Amino acid sequence: MLDRLDHIYVPTCKAAQLIADRLRSGKRIFLCGNGGSAADAQHMAAELSGRFLRERKALDAIALSCNSSAITAIGNDFSFEDIFVRQIEAHGRDGDVLVAISTSGNSINILKAVVKANEMGLVTIALTGEGGGEVGKIANMLIDVPASSTPRIQEMHLLIEHTICEMIENLICDGDKE
Repeated sequence: MLDRLDHIYVPTCKAAQLIADRLRSGKRIFLCGNGGSAADAQHMAAELSGRFLRERKALDAIALSCNSSAITAIGNDFSFEDIFVRQIEAHGRDGDVLVAISTSGNSINILKAVVKANEMGLVTIALTGEGGGEVGKIANMLIDVPASSTPRIQEMHLLIEHTICEMIENLICDGDKE
């Protein structure tokens, strides 16, 4: 797998630049995922809103898997498929960013969130396994890990997420000098 990672470098850099630009212009970053990908979304949001490596202002990043009241109410009153789409509909604004994390790229609730985000003018970034699945076909940007094994995909997702966080911090703190 390591010999096939060169194709994720450019989209990772582009995603970091785009997110940094949006944050600098007052936009919000939403992240979503299921299971381990939900944990990744929460981890990345925490690195951005807290701190990754550098002292800096808090960045506006929200994991949509954190609000258990919203998730259970939406899941009960509508459908589990709508747990992210309803939150995007409520909180997303034109120009915000949705980072959709899915090892398969085929989770219906992630797919529906990306569709709604695209309709509302959010920029969508899919972080998936090889090929991107259905989510990768409709996201504005795709970072697909060249693997089909869920543990390997999740391990690479964490590396990519940390790389994006570090690049964002450098861009926010240092400007575009890099």
